[in-house]
This record gives sequence, C-alpha cells and structure tokens, in this order.
Amino acid sequence: MAENDIYTGDGTVDMKGNRAVKSKTGTWKTCPFILGNECCERLAYYGMSTNLVNYLINRLNQGSAQAANNITNWSGTCYITTLIGAFLADAYLGRFWVIAIFSSIYVSGMTLLTLSASVNGLKPECHRGTCHAKEENVAVFFVALYLIALGTGGIKPCVSSFGADQFDETDEKEKKWKSSFFNWFYFSINIGALIASSVLVYIQEHVGWGWGFGIPAVLMAVAIVSFFSGSRLYRNQKPGGSPLTRIAQVLVASLRKYNLKVPSDKSLLYDTEDAESGIQGSRKLDHTKQFGFFDKAAVQTEHDQVKGTHNPWKLCTVTQVEELKSIIRILPVWASGIVFATVYSQMSTLFVEQGDKMDPSMGPNFDIPAASLSVFDTISVITWVPIYDRLIVPFARKYTGHERGFTQLQRMGIGLVISIFSMVVAAIVEIVRLDLVKKHNYYDLKQMPMSIFWQVPQYFLIGAAEVFTFIGQLEFFYDQAPDAMRSMCSALSLTTIALGNYLSTLLVTIVTKVTTRHGKLGWIPNNLNHGHLDYFFLLLVVLSVLNFLVYLCISSWYKYKRPIGSFN
Repeated sequence: MAENDIYTGDGTVDMKGNRAVKSKTGTWKTCPFILGNECCERLAYYGMSTNLVNYLINRLNQGSAQAANNITNWSGTCYITTLIGAFLADAYLGRFWVIAIFSSIYVSGMTLLTLSASVNGLKPECHRGTCHAKEENVAVFFVALYLIALGTGGIKPCVSSFGADQFDETDEKEKKWKSSFFNWFYFSINIGALIASSVLVYIQEHVGWGWGFGIPAVLMAVAIVSFFSGSRLYRNQKPGGSPLTRIAQVLVASLRKYNLKVPSDKSLLYDTEDAESGIQGSRKLDHTKQFGFFDKAAVQTEHDQVKGTHNPWKLCTVTQVEELKSIIRILPVWASGIVFATVYSQMSTLFVEQGDKMDPSMGPNFDIPAASLSVFDTISVITWVPIYDRLIVPFARKYTGHERGFTQLQRMGIGLVISIFSMVVAAIVEIVRLDLVKKHNYYDLKQMPMSIFWQVPQYFLIGAAEVFTFIGQLEFFYDQAPDAMRSMCSALSLTTIALGNYLSTLLVTIVTKVTTRHGKLGWIPNNLNHGHLDYFFLLLVVLSVLNFLVYLCISSWYKYKRPIGSFN
C-alpha cells in the first residue's frame, strides 16, 4: 500500500505528534465526541442565555431597553473573545489544547453564575414577587457572565475547525464528507438549543434560577468529558506561528518597497523552491492579480539575501502575500453578515419582550414562557439541515453542476433574503398586536388575549435563514482561510455575531434617545403596549434589504482561493 494511502496528506498528526494514520484517526468516528461536546456546550450556553433578559428584568430590576442592551453587549463579547482563542490555537497551542484550557474557564463562570442565583448573600432578595438586587449581587452576576464569555469565546472558533480537521482535504472522498460535517455540526448545536429553550427555560420559570443555571453548569462539565474521550482518535493540525506577525511582515515589506516595480513575470517573485509553503501546516497559494501593491513584498533585491537567508520584514514569500490578500478578500463578505446577526439577536431580546405581552397559555393549566418560543427556531434548523443536506443539495447539483449544490456565497445570499421576510413577519405581528391594544384599550394589561403562537413564523423563518447563512459562513471561512489561519478566520466569522449584537445595542440606544424626545415614551418603552416595536422591526427590514444589495456586489467581485503544492 502506498504511503499516501496510509497517512493523511493534510499535515495532521495524532496526539503523540506522529503522522496521522487514516484508518485509525479522524473522519466520522471522531464526530460523536466532537458533536457531543458541541451539543452539551451549546445546551449549557443557551440554557443560561435564552431567558437571561427576563432574569435581568425580574431579578435585577432593569428596564426593557437596558436589559436588551446588556444581553446584546454580553453576547457580543462572547463572540469577540473568539479572536483570543483562535489566535492561540493557530499560533502556539493548537486547537485541542485551547479547547481544553478555555473549557475550564467556562465551567468556572457557570459555577459562579449558579452561586449568584442560589446562595443567600449573592442572590437578590425577593419578597412576594418583588426583587431587590444590591450592587454586590449585580457585580458577582456580571463577573460570572463575562467569565462565561471568555470561556465560550476560546472554544467556539476551535471546535468547528477542529471537527473539520478530522477530514483530509487531499482525499476527495473525505473532502465531500467535510462539507456535510458543517451541516451536522450546526444540527448538533440546535439539538442542544432545543432542550435549552424548552426544558431549561421551564425550570427557570417554574422551579428556580439556581436549578436553571446549575443544570447548564453540569452539562458543560459533561461536554468536557465527551471531548477528552475521543483524544486518541483525533487528527491535530500543528500551529503555524503567529498569523498576525506574518501579515505585519507583508505590510512592512511592501511599504519599504513602495517605489519598486513588480515584474510582469510573476514567477520572478520570491517563493520557496520546493512544493511546500514554508509555513507550518499550510500549502502554497497561487498568485492572484488583485491588490498588486502587496506583491512588492515578494520582489527580490540584491540586499534581501544575506548569507543565504532573508529578513522576513524585508522579503516575503508569494504564499505569505496571498495570505494577506485572502484576508482582505474575505473582509467584505464578513462585513455583510453583521446586519444578519443583528436580526438574529432579536430572538433573545425584543422577540422575548414582545412575547411577554402576549397570551402564553397552551391549555387551562399550562403556560409557555416567551423565551421558550425560540424552540421553533431550533425546530426549523433541525428540520432544514437534513432537508438541505439530503434533498436540496442533490437537486441543486443537477442544475448548477456544483458538487455542493450552491456555492458558499450563493448559500449565504439565500439566507439573507429569508431573514428579511422574518423581520417583515415580526413587524406584521406587532402591528396586529398594537391594533388590538388600541381597539380594546389593553394598554395596562400585562398579557393581552392574543396568542404567543403568532410569533412562530418569525422564529421559523430565522431558523431557515440560519441553515443557509450561518452554516454557509462556517464552511466559507474555513474553506477560504489560508491553511494556517483557519481558527482565526472561523473566529472572524463569529465576530459578525458580536458586531451584530453591538449594532443592535447601538440601534436600540439611538432609537430610544431619538424617539423619547420631548417627553414621549418612544418606540421601546418599558410597557411595549405604549410603544412602536413594529417601527424598530421595519427599520431592520430596510437595513437588511440595503445589506443584501451590497452583498450582491461583493459576491460578484469575490475570487475563491487557489491552493497549490503540499502541506508541510
């Protein structure tokens, strides 16, 4: 049997640092451990975050706008901190050890959060349904919350990339499996979210917040056990050194040579002589014509070579230059996901507050918490993932000729369109609700006689949009990233969610400030019956349409990367 048939060709190694043997490592046999970890981790995350806005309002006495902003600020931080974990994984530690280290931080935060909701002195004092939170109660709560943000940030960009690393990109069969893996990875996320938004939200509302936060803490510990159980089967990509340093070297070298002319024969640009790129765990990248200024960094002069070596701050390889170009090309696609993430963030904030004003009854003796309605988003994802993977892709493949049915950019674009309709539906529901309030003078009712299930279509549409846009982003940023920067680019894709949450905070703050002038109650008052939440949703519709039009221009301009050569 040839050596290429025995070992992986993508540079991965086993836990002992030896070349990974195909038959003994990776592929679908590692997925129960990785997907089990992700399912439990997301169950823990959504179990404590789905209903968090109600904890802030009912336990910490915050107003509607303040609570919504605190949630989106925290959620944004959860995704901004992905850059920390991703950098450490790509540069120094590798994905396996970053997941292990940040998981311990995550469990610490979950434990402290449980204590803040269950231990006398740490939890707010409540009497007859009214709670009084002291400054120290709020401080402990937010310390726990941001420890969780750091922990989940370190894990999140590494797990999806680590799972994709289990499939050898140089093997055509495994390469096809990798595309399918991203669909099932997102499926496992939503299995966790399904249990969280139904069972755990019910426990928080009817049993207690101590139990409601404690169970996710235990589940996070289970996630760690699941992950370590598969250690001997994993394929690990070696860290390739600091990607930020390599990018900085190209910038500095090209600026130093700004007055040099790039040769018309691009084969004269500096590169390694063999088939490997010179960057650990990375293939060579073919030269591209875009952003030609940075090619100056690879222009050789007589002063660049000293005793057979070169200064990387004066002379860079073509692959190093193309790494920077790849990142620059990715950035406009990345930016187009921010508005979509703003729409997505409404499920944990204003959708919940909207539902709180509606009839939650499912029968004479059972009410469904407003936060639990996100279960329909989860059901939508769980429904659409197998439909997309098993039906839509094969059907689309017949007409497009593309092995994945749609290109990654087409897939994301479809999701952007669906998200526009989700906000249109949310606005229509609010218009109907406010019309009933006005007709029957329901202004002071805590919950009006309009079923909460009117919200189901808006949740279901967001779920469908996720399957196209979020999974498309996962695959796009992993696939289009330079080989030694995949965790960083996965983190970059997740920061769209962070910035989407921050944009939501900014929009709510601006809208509140502008619409409350001259003593008016504004669009988002504490009592939404006196507000115009529908106007806010329509504002998101307008932003989403403009964003999609810009995305069409970006996707038509984008050029997919062209790797050549072999892995180190």
